[in-house]
Parts: sequence; structure tokens; C-alpha cells
Amino acid sequence: MARPDELTFLPLGGVGEIGMNLSVYGLGNRHQRSFLAVDLGVSFGDEEHLPGIDLVMPDVSFLERERKNLVGIVLTHAHEDHFGAIIDLWPRLRVPIYATAFSAALFEAKRAAERNAPEIPITVVPSGGRIDLGPFNVEFIPVAHSIPESHALAIRTSAGVVLHTGDWKIDPTPVIGPPTDERRLRELGDEGVLALVGDSTNAVREGRSPSETEVAAAIAGIIKQARGRVAVTTFASNVARIRAVADAARAADREVVVIGRAMERVSQVAREQGLLDGVREFRSAHMYGHLPPDKVVALCTGSQGEPRAALARIANDDHPEITLNKGDCVIFSSRTIPGNEKAVSSIVNALVTQGIEIVTDRTHLVHVSGHPRRDELRQMISWVRPQLLVPVHGEALHLAEHAELARAAGVPKVITCRNGDVVRFGPGDPAVIDQVPAGRLYKDGLLLEGAKARAVAERRRLSFAGCTFVSIALTEKGELADDPEVELVGIPEKNAAGEDIADEVFDLVVSTVENLPRARRRDADAVAESLRRAVRASIAEQWGKKTLCIVHVLMV
Repeated sequence: MARPDELTFLPLGGVGEIGMNLSVYGLGNRHQRSFLAVDLGVSFGDEEHLPGIDLVMPDVSFLERERKNLVGIVLTHAHEDHFGAIIDLWPRLRVPIYATAFSAALFEAKRAAERNAPEIPITVVPSGGRIDLGPFNVEFIPVAHSIPESHALAIRTSAGVVLHTGDWKIDPTPVIGPPTDERRLRELGDEGVLALVGDSTNAVREGRSPSETEVAAAIAGIIKQARGRVAVTTFASNVARIRAVADAARAADREVVVIGRAMERVSQVAREQGLLDGVREFRSAHMYGHLPPDKVVALCTGSQGEPRAALARIANDDHPEITLNKGDCVIFSSRTIPGNEKAVSSIVNALVTQGIEIVTDRTHLVHVSGHPRRDELRQMISWVRPQLLVPVHGEALHLAEHAELARAAGVPKVITCRNGDVVRFGPGDPAVIDQVPAGRLYKDGLLLEGAKARAVAERRRLSFAGCTFVSIALTEKGELADDPEVELVGIPEKNAAGEDIADEVFDLVVSTVENLPRARRRDADAVAESLRRAVRASIAEQWGKKTLCIVHVLMV
């Protein structure tokens, strides 16, 4: 008698971290499985620890090896941490992608804006629709979130039903789109749910996330009372917030000027998809200076302190068309993502110094999260009644809090896992049964590098301890043909005694060469290694840091 198919879950990103989401579901036996991927996202490089790295992506080497068994990639929604890696990683996989209309349109606009981006077809699925992908039947269930057309996925298999929540919240009055589909989720619970794989982002926060409608009312009140110019910065993908700003501007007899490429792109896609029906056309940046201060609202990119985004350029008086003056107001309708605090604080301080009023969610309800707090997590569990819950989309604390909440809510089995863990959902007792490599890829300019790439590690060392370059020319007899060349980059000019470090290194290079046995001086590699060791030790003694040292030896 044939053994029943085994259903597995494998996160390759997004577990133990926020961002870089990639989940893989498998169905079959140990020798032959079909795989379904959900989302393919990025996280963003941290200049302090990853200098020069723009994006961080999940390592898809496992899926590359299993490509013939990969039936497709399904997107829950169009946030960068869920679909931002497609352009770079799809060429390695070349499998069908499925998404609803807004996500597909926003992706195509993003792809068209990137130079030399490959053609990547996406099959559009209606919201609420169902598709068959190999042995998986996938239903797109609408949920409220901070971007249009977010969906939980009901994944039906011969081994049972999985609810992959994606990013969601319970918002009875969203500004755009339907609320989370309680009726359908309750029906799914009646059908029987083997496992719930759920968003843990706000699992540490009690209560419920406020509604987008409440935010819209707060923004409208601030704009109505403002006397000068108003600028609002928010995540470009939050179309509900864009609409709320537009409605507030109209009520205050102001025009909306859209500033920043990402904001322009999302606004255009939203209009094409009918999400801004009834909203007046936005003005372009060059019209800003022609509008009276009390007749304009600037809708800007840059809520996370991005140095080349619109708000940073405005704060630094570096924008060619947009300025703010004393008495104007900037509304930060966003949450500062962990790691961006310094960049955002720098912009806020620059604006405050200019006498500009700053409004944040610290004092006004100008932003709400798109993720569920604890009461909403309990509500979802009560609707779906899963046999098993696996927390995802969160750091270790978020996952642990979600797991504890699920146990207290009566979920029979709860499993916490890490990226690379293969979790058996059934049949039989759920458990972590295997592990696969789950690394990271770095987007370094135009290149994708592995996490252990030499360039990244060296750049980190350079940022900490600089580099010393030494060039010498030796004759056939092993004598210096000319004076050595020494260049210090990122190293102090003088040591504690006031001596020039470069001069000290120069003298050291000469004495090191002269003290080497003559036979050893004829070996360029041996000379270079001796100099590298001596120079590093000397600078470490003078400075207290071990610099990188690059030595070039030319035999003439």
C-alpha cells in the first residue's frame, strides 16, 4: 500500500527576521516532492554592517536544484519584502508567477523602470480566485493590510489545508479595498485547517491596530488647521494613505503635488487600477512653486530617511523644485523601520532647525501598522481553529510571543522554526525533520554576491581600519631600485607622539627589505608577505587598529 503524501513547510527567509520573505511548501515523499514558493522578497542593507550593499535576498540555491519540481511562485502582495527579489532571482528559477492585478501591475511598473530588467510574465489571478498548481490548490482570500490587494493563501493538498496569512490585520473600515474576509476564513475553519502559518510582526503589542479611517481623519484635521505648506511622507505603496492625503487636501482646498519616483509610480498604477477613482489629478513637482503656501500639500517619498529620496533632499535644501520655510508642517505618516532611526532623526533635526513643525505618531494618530496585534491574532485563531500554528514574519521575540499566545488560545500544536528548517505538517506528528542551507545574497551594485563574499568583508574592514598601499621595485640583486611608495587611506596622519605615520611606514619598508636575506629578496611573494606583516604590526602599534595592507612588489 502506497504511503500518503507528506506535506512540508520550508522557510528560506522571513523567519527570525522581518523582511526577505520566502516560504516553500512541499508535497510528496522523500524521493519525489512538488514544491510551491510563496513570495520572494528583500530586506535592505545596513551601511554600518554591510557598507555598499543595497539589498539582501534569500539564497535560492535549494530551489534552483529543485527547479524541475517547482510548480510556481505565488505572491501574497506587492511590498518589497515580499516581491522585491523577483527581478534579480527569477532568472535563476524561470517558473510561473501568480499574483492579483494590482501586484502584477506594480511589479511591471517596477520592472519597466529598471535598466536591462528581464521580461518576467505574471499570471493575474482574481481576488478571491482559486488556481491549481501541480498538487496544490491555492485560494486568494482578501485581507486588510497597508497596500491594496493583500491576500492570505488557503493552500489545499491531499495532506490537508494550510492557511498562509501573509501580512494582514483586522480593519473593519479600510480606506481602500475590502476588510479581511471573516466569512471566508470562518468557512475555512469549518472545512478544517491543518496548519496556520502566521504573521508575527505585532505579536508583542496588546489590543488591536487602529483603522486606516482613523488615520485619515487625523491627517485631515492637521491639514485643515495648517496655515503654511504641508508635506506628508509615507510609504509609497500605501495607496490608502495616498487617498487619505488627497481627500484631506481637497477638503482644505489644497492641491496635491507628488514628489519622488516611487510615489509617482505607485500613484499612476493605483489610478490605472481604479483605486483612486474620484480623486483629483495630482500636480507634478514643477507646479509646486506656483501654488500659494496655503494651497499645497506635498506628498513625498523618504519616510525612512533614504538619503536621495525627496524628503532628505528637501531637509538639506538640495531639492531643485521643493522648499519648506519656517512655519510649514511635515507629517511623518509612517513607522521608522528598526535600523533607520539615525537617518530619520537626522532629517527631523534638520527640519526642526529650520523652524518647521514636525508631526509624528508619537503625538497624533497619523500612522497605524498593517499587521495584527494580539487580540487580532486571537481572533484569527478563533475563526480558523488550526491543528498547528507556525509563527513567521518576525524576529525571535515576535515568534516566541506569537507561539505563547497560540498555546494559550488552545491551538493543539505550535512549532517555532528557523530559516532552513524543514517542518513536517502531516501526516503524523508535526516536527522539524530536516534542514537545508538558507543563506543570503547581497545586491552589490549590479552584482549578486554570496554572504561570504570577500568584497563585503573587506569593505567592512576598510570602513573600520582603512588600508595601506605599499609599492616597491627590486633589482635582480634584491636591492631597491627606487624609493618605496606608501599611501595611507582612512588612517590618521600622525601617531600619539606627533610623528607622521606614513614616514614611519616608509622607513619600516626600507629597513624590512634591507634586513631580509638576499636570497629571500628575489622571491616577490615572500618579500610582499614580510612587508605586509611588518606594516600591519607597526600601524597597529601606533594606532591600535589592524589595517588592511596591500603590497605590490615589482622585479626589474
